[in-house]
Amino acid sequence: MQYFVTGATGFIGKRLVKKLLQRRGAVVHFLIRQESAGKVEALRAFWGLKDAKAAARVQPVWGDLTAKHLGLSAAAIKGLKGQIDHFYHLGAIYDLGADAASQIAVNIEGTRNTVELARALDAGHFHHVSSIAAAGLYEGVFREDMFEEAEHYEHPYFLTKHESEKIVRSECKVPWSVYRPAMVVGDSQSGEMDKIDGPYYFFKLIQRMRQILPPWMPTIGLEGGRINIVPVDFVVAALDAISHQTGIASKCYHLVDPEGYRVGDVLDIFSKAAHAPKMNLFINAALLGFIPRSITKGLMALAPVRRIRNAVMQDLGLPPDMLTFVNYPTRFDCRDMQAALKGTGIACPKLPDYAWRLWDYWERHLDPALHLDHSLRGTVAGKVVLVTGGSSGIGLAAAHKFAEAGATTIICGRDAEKLELACREAREGGYHFVPYAVDIADMNDCDRFTQLVTEQHGGVDFLINNAGRSIRRAIESSYDRFHDYERTMQLNYFGSLRVTMGLLPGMVAKRCGHVVNISSIGVLTNAPRFSAYVASKAALDAWTRCASSEFADQGVSFTTINMPLVRTPMIAPTHLYKNVPTLSPEEAADMVAQACIFKPVRVATRLGIAGEVLHALMPRVAQIAMNTAFRMFPDSSAAKGAKPGEKAEKQKLSPEAVALQQMMRGIHF
Repeated sequence: MQYFVTGATGFIGKRLVKKLLQRRGAVVHFLIRQESAGKVEALRAFWGLKDAKAAARVQPVWGDLTAKHLGLSAAAIKGLKGQIDHFYHLGAIYDLGADAASQIAVNIEGTRNTVELARALDAGHFHHVSSIAAAGLYEGVFREDMFEEAEHYEHPYFLTKHESEKIVRSECKVPWSVYRPAMVVGDSQSGEMDKIDGPYYFFKLIQRMRQILPPWMPTIGLEGGRINIVPVDFVVAALDAISHQTGIASKCYHLVDPEGYRVGDVLDIFSKAAHAPKMNLFINAALLGFIPRSITKGLMALAPVRRIRNAVMQDLGLPPDMLTFVNYPTRFDCRDMQAALKGTGIACPKLPDYAWRLWDYWERHLDPALHLDHSLRGTVAGKVVLVTGGSSGIGLAAAHKFAEAGATTIICGRDAEKLELACREAREGGYHFVPYAVDIADMNDCDRFTQLVTEQHGGVDFLINNAGRSIRRAIESSYDRFHDYERTMQLNYFGSLRVTMGLLPGMVAKRCGHVVNISSIGVLTNAPRFSAYVASKAALDAWTRCASSEFADQGVSFTTINMPLVRTPMIAPTHLYKNVPTLSPEEAADMVAQACIFKPVRVATRLGIAGEVLHALMPRVAQIAMNTAFRMFPDSSAAKGAKPGEKAEKQKLSPEAVALQQMMRGIHF
């Protein structure tokens, strides 16, 4: 038995060739472009052809789909004439994002050239691998014996699939069969896939949901229309089995999942496979259908709307046309396929049974993030990084990371001795800091400092606003301590602003710069006893949101880190914190480093996000919960008026407070 295969280097094609070679005496001739000659040896290895005798069972045929007779010479055609029992045409562009001209050249004209070659070779049977896209956006159930009924196939991919199948039906002079696979995903056993396509476009969104939300948190999904997904091994097995049967001429077979799933179900299945939050509530995307097309077209004509749409789609890794197919209206009958496969043992596996394999393979091999330099060195090496409050705590730990990564690391603080001690640590580690003594709470000193940094270093590439102070004291204990609010605001808000605004002009001039503001989890949870501290950080957060909008098109970006408790000298006076889970300065510094690498808008813990959501959705419940915690945990000795040097009063916690501590242990992380 001799075969001719186009598209044998593709994802489905090379697996079909491997399947065909399992048949006794099979010889496969496969079309390949001359410039792809380097792929032949790798293909033979994939097909398991280890010696010269075995390798002779596959013969490369040099040519091109876009050329007449696929570019085969008269001698090559003469040598193969009458020898080909089965001609499989899989060569095509399977990409929604490809330009229309390329799709027409390959999918339509390429199919016409292939049909002519099959006739010239006097092939025994022509097998055309089409797609369910040939049905267009047909409303209802599309049967295997339907073709002319296709509708709404204006999109280039749908159009070229429909027209190429039309060529086979009307122009093919040898017996033919058509196969329409559904959306093809990776192997159901190994998960192997060659590119991001179809449902894989949503994997990045699912991954981000998993990163920011706990798996138990209910989320809202999109219902959408029904999409049909099949693994590549099923498509290959079904195609091989059906194509060798008799009585299949002039018939079409839908290689689809007889069950099919809604878009929301598919997202939920993959969310479960990724251990991401489960989608408990679905919004039917069809509800958006009531908006007249004239209105949506008018909105997309507005530059701000287009920019937002394009930015969101790019950030999520979704092609621009993806949303067009969310409400996919077509379901596919497959009774002929099921009848042909009866007794073969071949059946489409259920998506929930193999989705985890697809996810695992994507995350290990296809995730676009794998191909980016996510190292801190790749981000900051040779750049200027300024860390305020860099002589201790989070700032010092972050400064060590930046200096180790090859950055010119500037640290500043009020205490010259602490700065020198920090520099000594750096020298012992084989690198160095550039120290500056400055009081960030002094506006004049801030101006002097930023001017000096600009003169000496040409400005900075990364600014880490870390310097700050925290006060834990109930409002009822602060009636006569208004200065607490003033000095906290002076450093945490005005000081950070003064430094940032002093360095922003240089960043704008270079159209490059990133600002990381160390905020607090308290801004999200509205923590009692921290009214002065939270208010100052909330002010900085609000300013940052405004600034990020203003500078979004000037190359300057901002990240706010809503930092949980970190075991630093700042929290040392509160002995209660010895019994609650905290981050180490090094762990907090890792968050700062990640903020510089990925430049997200916000970095927050799951606890912080849960608190923010609770305050947004059920503010009264959130207030009661926070008030209960407020009354459960006492004020510190300092807040009660203890003088410096006095022995701290030992604080006893109630059983309820101890239980709450244990329940919350580790949740920050």
